[in-house]
Amino acid sequence: MNIVVCVKQVPDTATERKLRSDDKTLDRDAVDGVVNELDEYAVEEALKLKEAHGGEVTVLTMGPSRAAETIRKALAMGADKAVHLTDDALHGSDALSTSYAMAQVLKKIGFDLVILGSESTDARTGVLAAMLAERLDAPQLTLAKKVEVEGSQIVIERITDYGFDKVAAELPAVVSVVEKINDPRYPSFKGIMAAKKKPVETLAIADAEIAADQVGLGAAWSEVVDFAAAPPRAAGTIVKDEGDGGSKAADFLASKKFI
Repeated sequence: MNIVVCVKQVPDTATERKLRSDDKTLDRDAVDGVVNELDEYAVEEALKLKEAHGGEVTVLTMGPSRAAETIRKALAMGADKAVHLTDDALHGSDALSTSYAMAQVLKKIGFDLVILGSESTDARTGVLAAMLAERLDAPQLTLAKKVEVEGSQIVIERITDYGFDKVAAELPAVVSVVEKINDPRYPSFKGIMAAKKKPVETLAIADAEIAADQVGLGAAWSEVVDFAAAPPRAAGTIVKDEGDGGSKAADFLASKKFI
């Protein structure tokens, strides 16, 4: 089975993130980049499926040259090879453009199953899996907390507010996973050393037949119109309970539109 895992390098959530003043996009050079946490669950699930059914796991990422760090971690976890789509023309791409560019690469390299995290910690749109499935004309199975492959069919437990739904589809398909699905393995020293020798194919947009006018900031359907730094945190409000503490607290919450 040919499994492709889409991973993304995102700014470290432990640090303060900011936007660039020139084009209002996320300043990725201002902080360290890390693997999107939910994508680690996707890598782990791909490796478990490979161990159970055989095949090969390919990592696909789209981003600047520094995103190679993300690729290496996924390879160290056990993925077999990687494809890195990198081109200055991709800067500023929104979810719609990103889905188009990655779908073009997926059509080029082929797949039986595409797995990705349910969202990224920088954008949190949660729409990429659905967009990829639409562009690839493949079934989408989202928010999976359990994945099983039975012959040519994939079956998932899709998490819901009331429990889960059991959803099935024929391969090839696109699946997004949630953090409850597994516990990602840590790269071993042997895995880290082996990752240095695994093949990484680097593609520009021309290599994947991606139209330049369909990606990048100029092609984005969404934009940041304006932004400002968050104001300093104000002093907290102290409510003294003199028999009416409950109503005072309720009034405060109502004034902030929490209730």
